[in-house]
Amino acid sequence: MPPPPDLASLSLAEVARLVAEQKLPPVERWNPTHCGNSDMRIARDGTWFHQGSPIGRIEMVRLFATILRREADGGYVLVTPVEKLDIAVEDAPFVAVEMKAEGEGRDTKLAFRLNTGELVTAGAEHPLRFQQTDDGPRPYLHVRGTIGAGLEALVARPVYYELAQIALAGNDTPAGLWSGGSFFALEPDA
Repeated sequence: MPPPPDLASLSLAEVARLVAEQKLPPVERWNPTHCGNSDMRIARDGTWFHQGSPIGRIEMVRLFATILRREADGGYVLVTPVEKLDIAVEDAPFVAVEMKAEGEGRDTKLAFRLNTGELVTAGAEHPLRFQQTDDGPRPYLHVRGTIGAGLEALVARPVYYELAQIALAGNDTPAGLWSGGSFFALEPDA
């Protein structure tokens, strides 16, 4: 797999083209027999572990990320046409580590680069949501699968601060963000 492009150097039109070119395996159509546990874990900070040790090769992480799926019971699995293995996920399987914004108000588009290099543009198919926790609001970006039951990215704290700055500079009540014609209130989910 080639290294991901630098988000800052891309226009959002180029991001949209790259997103459209992303080819992921059809994991939602694969239903092999459950084979056990993968001995893998994705930490809250997005680090992937195997048997307690971090996976150092980003290419391996990117490969495993393409076969990751969330099950109906909320658990996560690595799935191929012939096997399905559980994987522990501490929070969200991805982290949105970089953001690029273009446009203003309702014409704004927000693109994110995940810790795996994958690019996602927020909008109706990839909504942002904000959840209140004891540590304050936690923003999430829907990455793939069914909205509300698919794979999400935790938005890294520095990126969240960028989002909050954009939201607070706008004139919307409640404060929120526009992207791809959709509005996402900054207020956490109830």
